[in-house]
Amino acid sequence: MRAMLDFDQALTRLLAGAQPLRETEAVPTQAAAGRVLAQALHSTLDVPPLDNTSMDGYALRCADVPAAGAHLKVAQRIPAGSVGQMLAPGTAARIFTGAPLPAGADAVVMQELCAVEGDLLTVNHLPQPGEWIRRRGEDIAAGAEVLAAGTRLSAAHVGVAASVGAAQLTVFRRLRVALFSTGDELAMPGEPLKPGGIYNSNRYTLRALLEGLGCTVDDFGIVPDSREATRAALRTAAAGNDLILTSGGVSVGEEDHVKPAVEAEGALDLWKIAIKPGKPLAFGAVRREVGAGNMENAAANRAASAAAAFIGLPGNPVSSFVTFLMLVRPFILRAQGASSVTPQAQSLRADFDCKGDPRREFLRARIGASGGLELFANQSSGVLTSCTWADGLIDNPPGQAIRRGDMVRFLPFCELL
Repeated sequence: MRAMLDFDQALTRLLAGAQPLRETEAVPTQAAAGRVLAQALHSTLDVPPLDNTSMDGYALRCADVPAAGAHLKVAQRIPAGSVGQMLAPGTAARIFTGAPLPAGADAVVMQELCAVEGDLLTVNHLPQPGEWIRRRGEDIAAGAEVLAAGTRLSAAHVGVAASVGAAQLTVFRRLRVALFSTGDELAMPGEPLKPGGIYNSNRYTLRALLEGLGCTVDDFGIVPDSREATRAALRTAAAGNDLILTSGGVSVGEEDHVKPAVEAEGALDLWKIAIKPGKPLAFGAVRREVGAGNMENAAANRAASAAAAFIGLPGNPVSSFVTFLMLVRPFILRAQGASSVTPQAQSLRADFDCKGDPRREFLRARIGASGGLELFANQSSGVLTSCTWADGLIDNPPGQAIRRGDMVRFLPFCELL
């Protein structure tokens, strides 16, 4: 009997089998969030482009205010978007947030510390050089790398790209994923349940997870429990997709047809992974059968005849959810060209007791009012409500008991979804 893989071994094998995309496309910056940057972005300008004020107030020369209570003449007004004149000695400029600092000024005094009558300004504050001034290029210098290739773009990233004037970004194309479930017991919401039937929650969960990672999903729905139907679905899915993702049917029972079907259409390695929930996971490839006569050149033919990756998840809904987050998600990120595929963990206090398990556990937990972690009472792999109740997963080593007050490794869902 083959020994079970530990989690790290399984993840290493999966990542080694992820083939990064090569095709890229230029997309409008405003539509780039969630995509992976294929080419580093460099700035062609300084940000900010000029010294400017970070406060509404008065631009002045510190030398003209030897003490609080000094009087200056307000000689000009500089709103944001305009450029003032050289500041003459003994004068000040009324200035508004974001406006360029006039030449000669070396400080800004906020308006709350000033009094003005007509054009006579009383400065009730002793200013210091540089006060309330944002210097040219203090955020980004011209020529600097703003975003590295491999960055999975967030809202902040696209905002930074816009701040240097990038109207479009070069990103990797979307990963194309075929999704289907197996099991004659499955029904779709809206359909009546036959005796022994259950609604197909995995289809909805996995599709939402894939789309959240920026994938294009080719949804095959529920494939009948037969080897012929499963093989046909695999052939169709492989022709137009980079990855085939299934749930259920990856065991070795008489009604588990995914394993022999994938072996007939490509290659499969069925793993037992020492994790809870989870354990069974299938990883392999399905051949693409595209005739050479349909290709324009040899290179295109080689690309089309390559295999689509295959990952088969367990059918229990929590097992499917957790193994996706911990194993499929990093595989997809690597295939998308992302440089970082590892979630950031937090060290938080456990406010519960829990005996350990021989397998590595991913426990559903949430942050309580006191800042410690509370554990969902029922950690069964069939209780999907635990995933809506929880804020994330406790990554607990094999055989490790948790005592109230222990610090544990917590993976918040905001790092995983």
